[in-house]
Amino acid sequence: MNSTIYDVSRLSGVSIATVSRAFSNPDRVRESTRRKVFEAAEVLHYSPNAIAQAMARQRTDKIAFLICKEGASILDEFYAGICNGIMGETNRTDYELVISTAADWDMAANTSKNKQVEGVILGGNARPDMISELQSRNLAVVLVNNRISGLDIPCVVSDEYGGVRLALEHLISRGHQNIAMLAGRFSPYILGERYRAFLEITQAHGLAADARHIKLCDPTVESAAAACQELLSHPDRPTAIFAANDVLAAGAMKAARRMGLRIPDDLAVTGLDDSSACGMLEPELTSVHIDCHRMGELSVARLQALLAGDQDVPPVTVVPAELRVRGSS
Repeated sequence: MNSTIYDVSRLSGVSIATVSRAFSNPDRVRESTRRKVFEAAEVLHYSPNAIAQAMARQRTDKIAFLICKEGASILDEFYAGICNGIMGETNRTDYELVISTAADWDMAANTSKNKQVEGVILGGNARPDMISELQSRNLAVVLVNNRISGLDIPCVVSDEYGGVRLALEHLISRGHQNIAMLAGRFSPYILGERYRAFLEITQAHGLAADARHIKLCDPTVESAAAACQELLSHPDRPTAIFAANDVLAAGAMKAARRMGLRIPDDLAVTGLDDSSACGMLEPELTSVHIDCHRMGELSVARLQALLAGDQDVPPVTVVPAELRVRGSS
């Protein structure tokens, strides 16, 4: 038979309210009384109900990570890396983690798991209405891989500008003066940062950079291949392609081969993300490494700081990027 709080009350000789307080707010109970309660609980193998404890403390110790990317699943490689960092960090704490896509979360809006969370990490292009709804419930919110101006929400991002600079300066150091960009239709923040960095860095090095050198495409291999084929069909075709992620880079390499070009002799290609695809391509792809794992860890740290009432949580946390040079450049 399972012991109850009434059994602990009888054995310890204190009231039920005092037993409850000893578990939910131990600092409000004298040490000698706490000791009686805990000794009785140990003898009776009594464990206070977790939900009852949470209600008493107005806390659930539960947080959520939502992937806000159209058509995404938790198997998405980029967000899986962030998720691994989040899981590793929460496993070192008392927090329970719920993982979902934003679309699935919306479908389960009225379930108990949604109502019990204390804070939410939003990965990617979170919708403004979702952010507003979470804030209206007084939940702590942190953005990861996204930054929205005008919103007072801590965010954790990779050094997008610095990553583009690493790739471009690598290509320039190899003698390339005619560099084009394949810009994927990503979230407004990611696309905007990578586009701005490409323009400013090429111009700072005295290179031509206008609409002819930038092609916007869907984030698929075939769309990138078609866009790259257009770039390579110009009489003054580029000698290097900076692709705004590795999927686009794979499309660029596909287009080059279709046109009989050798990589990197006739066309150098760099990507961004340093995904598992880099080692599957031939030659292997030079890419900017984004430390997704560290981004996940830091997003949990920022959320925990908010939940603890910290008034000095950094508004923006930037994780450094690193260039991984391989055979494609």
